[in-house]
Amino acid sequence: MSNGRIPEEVIEKVLKHHDIVDVVGRYVHLSKQGHYMKGLCPFHSEKTPSFTVTPEKQIYHCYGCGAGGGAIRFLMEIEGFTFIEAINQMAAEANLDLGIDLGSDTPSQQNPEKVKLYEAYEFTGKLYQHILKNTEQGKQAMEYLRSRGLNDKLIDTFGIGYAPSNWDTLAQLLEKRQYALPLMEKGGLLSARQEGQGYFDKFRDRIMFPIHDWKGRLIAFAGRAMGEAQPKYLNSPETMLFHKSKSLYNMHLARPQIRKLQQIVVFEGYMDVIKAWDAGITNGVATMGTALTEEHTDVIRKQADQVTVAYDGDSAGQNAAYKSIPILEQAGCVVKIAMIPNAQDPDDFITQHGSERFVREVIENAVPSIKYKLLYFRKNFKLQEDGEKLRYMQQALKIIADITSPIEREHYVRELSTEFRYSFETTLQNLNEIRLQAEKSSNSGDNKAKAWNNVRNERTPREQTPSLLPAYYNAERQLLAIMLFDADITLYVERNLGDQFNVDAHNALAAYLYAYFGQGYEPNFSSFIAMLQEEELEGLASSIAMMGNSHGVNGQVIDDCIRTIKKYKLQESIKQKTEEMIVAERSGDLKMAGQIGNEITSLVKQLKSS
Repeated sequence: MSNGRIPEEVIEKVLKHHDIVDVVGRYVHLSKQGHYMKGLCPFHSEKTPSFTVTPEKQIYHCYGCGAGGGAIRFLMEIEGFTFIEAINQMAAEANLDLGIDLGSDTPSQQNPEKVKLYEAYEFTGKLYQHILKNTEQGKQAMEYLRSRGLNDKLIDTFGIGYAPSNWDTLAQLLEKRQYALPLMEKGGLLSARQEGQGYFDKFRDRIMFPIHDWKGRLIAFAGRAMGEAQPKYLNSPETMLFHKSKSLYNMHLARPQIRKLQQIVVFEGYMDVIKAWDAGITNGVATMGTALTEEHTDVIRKQADQVTVAYDGDSAGQNAAYKSIPILEQAGCVVKIAMIPNAQDPDDFITQHGSERFVREVIENAVPSIKYKLLYFRKNFKLQEDGEKLRYMQQALKIIADITSPIEREHYVRELSTEFRYSFETTLQNLNEIRLQAEKSSNSGDNKAKAWNNVRNERTPREQTPSLLPAYYNAERQLLAIMLFDADITLYVERNLGDQFNVDAHNALAAYLYAYFGQGYEPNFSSFIAMLQEEELEGLASSIAMMGNSHGVNGQVIDDCIRTIKKYKLQESIKQKTEEMIVAERSGDLKMAGQIGNEITSLVKQLKSS
């Protein structure tokens, strides 16, 4: 098998202590449906659950995107773990002594430049912290942080530091420790001098906020100027470690609480996150001064399905909050918007009014996205004028018309008609006319920009399988479904069919089954699928396993499947030989045409006798 140095018995030992329903249930809300558990797939956006967990077989499979496998594969996909990391995590959770040290992935499997950059960033982060807390150079920065309400505990929790004003403090220290300075420039820590040779520090005279990936590895910095230096905030450039459109500040610290609450609060800046953390909002992250992207929502949706957007209360912040709604909702998130009065940002509000009021009045009082849209557009109309009032009503009804739930639509229509003293029935009729017109436009050929099941985790939606599949294809899947749970039949198929499966992936899966049962293992699907360690094969195996093996299995069924599979090979050979014979006849090579004709006759006899 392909599990490297991890013995199969170690994998089995780990799997025995983890039920897949418990593993998946930490990330996906599952509901029982007969022998299965169903929920919304965490790997792609969907409205109707197509994600299925089968406790009996200890597998998961999504009929929407084709994802599938066992408990180990699920952890690898959802957490981004390697196989070894997933095994170590599961063993630690079960307090298992595996009897061997699995270690981690070998350095040969990792990009050596990335390894050195991770080391360099970790060193740099500690250096900046030391300078802030223990040197004369850092005193002014420390006083500034104190003036912003940050105590020692917060400074330590978030690893805040200070980059001194000297041009090459970091460059000299990195060189002394034998880090390759060109790589350090490539990694965003240094800059190359424009004239002459050498390097200088990327960040100087700035308070440094470390940025980590979700695993807690330091990958970038945000540097804040204390004086009049511009720009006020300077982020690390895009590097092989840091991608701004995918990275969310504080995700590594916030993840446990996000998972627990299934809620996430999205801020704009670092200080907002830090001050909110101190106020008790420990499930907050920030987009680091950039607009929310689809990549950000991929990260968010994997962690939680409820999102509160807590951007600044000024017009720029509220415009950004409005633009974030469709991006988040398209990813399948339930969205609320926190309303911060007097154009304040979260940091200012907490400083002025305190933590308790921030939590109670801002976060807990966040409004649903539809309500926010109505309020957002409302400010553009002079509602004391009848004409403006009617225009706003039409705009509001267009927004309400997009709501899929009839009860929600009725709620907002009733609220609107009551406020502006219009008949509920008339207002509802107007809404229905808007929906009818939109439906006609939709049916007239307008195409949606994206299908609902859009890509997540670089996973494409599963292609629709043709309704009528070739007989050999169905026979191969039926045979594999039986083989997955029967060692004797697998050995019989190996002797009588071997590697003659017509579909390459089916052939590969059969080869793994031959090897698995050939080593004397008993049928155990969760162990077998864990040993594949190939995402596509695990998805295929889980899909086939979902067919079940109750096909009235007997020798006749097995032989019929084998015969159908072989017959297709013969038919394809006859077709190819016939084309070769025609070419030979047309070129005048009658001897060659005769030889090929004899071969065709032999193949036809085999086909008739099969």
